[in-house]
Amino acid sequence: MDFAFSFLQIFWDILEVAGPIVLLLVAVIVMLGQIAGRCENWPPLEALYWSFITATTVGYGDIRPTTRWSRLLAVIIAFNGLILFGVIASLAVMATTESAELHADLGELKEILKSGD
Repeated sequence: MDFAFSFLQIFWDILEVAGPIVLLLVAVIVMLGQIAGRCENWPPLEALYWSFITATTVGYGDIRPTTRWSRLLAVIIAFNGLILFGVIASLAVMATTESAELHADLGELKEILKSGD
């Protein structure tokens, strides 16, 4: 359980440092989603929903862009979403590594790694 708590603490600390990058990517996704929503005459909440579904590359298809500009914005939103979730995943990996170094018995870990060779 200590590992989990230290992971969360380290992840939060790293996220505080990388926060401006994460917030910038989220702001770009929201802004471009609102622009696409205006092009498509969607209500603001539907545009927000669509932008994050697009950013996560889920794309349910319940709302889809029909104009060229909105489709171009969809590509840019998806690209920003890939970067956003890549950053979050790398922060989680860093936090996991740091937490493992705090709690793992390095001698035991080396033995485990050697036995896998």
